[in-house]
Amino acid sequence: MNGSIVITKLTTIASSSSNLLKKIAEPVWKILSFNLADDTIYPAKAVSASIGKGVLSVVYGSRFFSRIKMEGIREFSFDEDRFPQPEVFASSLALALNDLGAAKADISISIPKAWAIIKTADFPITVKENLKDVISFELDRLTPLSPSDALYDFRIIGETAGRLAVMIVAAKAELVRPYVEALAEKGISVSRVTVNLCGLETLCRYAFSSPDTVFAEITKEGFEGALFFNGSISAPFAGSFTSDSDAEKADMIINQVNPMFQTMQKYEKAPNILLLLKDKTSPLRELLRSRINHPVRILNETDINIKYTGEQKEVPYSAVGGVLESLWPGAEGLNLLHKGVHLRPKYPKKLTIILAMLLVSMWVLYIFAPLRIEGKRLAEIDSQIGMRKEEVKKIQALKQEIESLNQEIASINNFKRNRPMTLDIIRELTVILPKSAWLTRVRIADTTVNLEGYAASATGLLPKLEASAKFKKAEFASPTFRDTRMNADRFNIKMEIEGYDALVEPKKPGEENEEE
Repeated sequence: MNGSIVITKLTTIASSSSNLLKKIAEPVWKILSFNLADDTIYPAKAVSASIGKGVLSVVYGSRFFSRIKMEGIREFSFDEDRFPQPEVFASSLALALNDLGAAKADISISIPKAWAIIKTADFPITVKENLKDVISFELDRLTPLSPSDALYDFRIIGETAGRLAVMIVAAKAELVRPYVEALAEKGISVSRVTVNLCGLETLCRYAFSSPDTVFAEITKEGFEGALFFNGSISAPFAGSFTSDSDAEKADMIINQVNPMFQTMQKYEKAPNILLLLKDKTSPLRELLRSRINHPVRILNETDINIKYTGEQKEVPYSAVGGVLESLWPGAEGLNLLHKGVHLRPKYPKKLTIILAMLLVSMWVLYIFAPLRIEGKRLAEIDSQIGMRKEEVKKIQALKQEIESLNQEIASINNFKRNRPMTLDIIRELTVILPKSAWLTRVRIADTTVNLEGYAASATGLLPKLEASAKFKKAEFASPTFRDTRMNADRFNIKMEIEGYDALVEPKKPGEENEEE
């Protein structure tokens, strides 16, 4: 037995073990330091009370193994021009908690945007470890409030070129504390104070999995909104309507929204346009859709993939967002009561040490125990190889033949998989398109499909096409318009074929690779 072979074998074992250890180190550490009270598995219940002009919205939600469900909704109406007084607020919330059976849930208050100041500040990255103290010291410079007179919190939204971008949200303490104290008198403890707009930003990220959204809530009296960008609230805006003309109202909203698009163009991004219209019968909805050169979603007409117990006619989205801030681990929700104090997660050290020692012992056994056995096996293998050289040659020839056949089979399968059947695509279109839609032209290329035709509502086709397992990236190739003669929307949609990533060979002059 040649000693160099043994050394080579042992070196190979050690190298492969080291690489394997590197690959599994990160997930193993997560297991070793996993906290059984982690938000991803620990059941929790939360209630969000959203304060608005003339209304108090209460939403009760629960989380179990990361599944979030809204258990109940209650709304209380007051004078339309005023916010509810602290005593009335506390009595109404106590009644809602009793009615919903949510006495043991965490309580959060979602205050109106008008009560809060939202700022984006820039700091040197060197202050990251002491950012809480820096913001407390700089708060009276960044906002009209001093640390002693304010409730505030912050979130780091970016790190570039040695600088920290931080979103700061602050509110005057004398506005919020009477509500917290009124609840305390009734034995209700408040664990979180947030802002309605922050809850809506969390709702958009949770529902649409996109950090970039231009949001506007529109009422009969005016509008309010902001650009939700990279998990932060940028450029909040608000306005009151000065005319009853829908066209003038649309102009006011578009004048606020257009600068958001210009901001996003700098980053080569196209944000979602999300509107919340309180008056569903208002012609303003279609007017905005036709005049904004981007796809527009109406929040109260869109499925946001949140489960509710029972049928809900009206959903208070700001309160739902407040529940998500409390229950969703990815929310990174703000809490103005903490005044910038962010508690670090505690790891179970004793359990981690025990599991780590056990893992190291097993790894040592895995490396060294087989060494002696391996030496004996190598000697036996050497003798067996000498006896079976002819058989090995035959096996190698068979392996080469098998590899050749496998390559041919793979080539055939790849060709079949990468060339989707036209009939399959047409059959899929026939199944998913509604009866009210008809096509005037279908173009099927190597990787794309173009549809032209008419539909009662062209915007309703995109979600159906996106939901198909055969298509992705469905979008309008040109603006849709209403054909009054046909009484339908004329559309031109382009999309990609799902699962088809093969490289298409270049066409020769005069050749076409599409079907109509």
